[in-house]
Amino acid sequence: MRTLSFFSSILLAPFELVRFCLDELGTALLLLVRSLMRMVLPPYRVGEFVRQLDFVGAQTVLLMVLTGAFTGMVSALQGYNGMHRYGAESMVGATVALALSRELGPVIGALMVVARVGSAMAAELGSMRNSQQIDALVSMAVDPIQYLISPRIFAATVALPFLALIFSFAGMVGAYVVSTAYLGIDAGTFMAGVRDYLDPSDITQGLIKSVVFGLLMALVSCHKGYYATGGSRGVAAATTEAVVVASVLILVSDYLMTTLMFRST
Repeated sequence: MRTLSFFSSILLAPFELVRFCLDELGTALLLLVRSLMRMVLPPYRVGEFVRQLDFVGAQTVLLMVLTGAFTGMVSALQGYNGMHRYGAESMVGATVALALSRELGPVIGALMVVARVGSAMAAELGSMRNSQQIDALVSMAVDPIQYLISPRIFAATVALPFLALIFSFAGMVGAYVVSTAYLGIDAGTFMAGVRDYLDPSDITQGLIKSVVFGLLMALVSCHKGYYATGGSRGVAAATTEAVVVASVLILVSDYLMTTLMFRST
């Protein structure tokens, strides 16, 4: 009987996993729909929206500048190392610009925001759920989704494109400094490559990706925190799950969007 139970559990495990994933997906989508509906319904909590924009956007600018600058520096060094073998050092600026605008800026910037903002969202909402603060809002006739979830999703979706632009700009400055001061590439040659090969569509693609990444990050983080249970241990688990799931979804959606955009060009 134990052997039969063991094999039956193995056979049912994939179905349980699929059921769990579908249940999580349905709950998250329902939360997204409810939060979007609450955004356009009064009362309009402008102060909470501004507070979340400050937390997600303004307070993350320094992180974007630092990570973007060093990412651009490393990209310039690696690009020069490969192109120098073929005498194509003049293409370093164009290569770094395309990489930052299309991929590195949106993706690495979003992962940094997940680490800083997504974890905080999940931990804060999870603590509020376990300390019954969300239940207290309901008892005071305050819609917790409108008050807690909608501003966070709105702020992340709006702020991520601007943060990606800051990341990319800081990366280009870092790449320019390393290329001209350390690698000996002519400044005019560097900027000419950027001007000739970087199209507005490349920047637009990165901005579109950032909007999707911001929405995914905020939705996953809010979903995991809002439905967290199990005390402090449950909050810690929800925060970890939010960071991991959001990071994986960002990478998967990046591939899917890149495939669609590549086919459309």
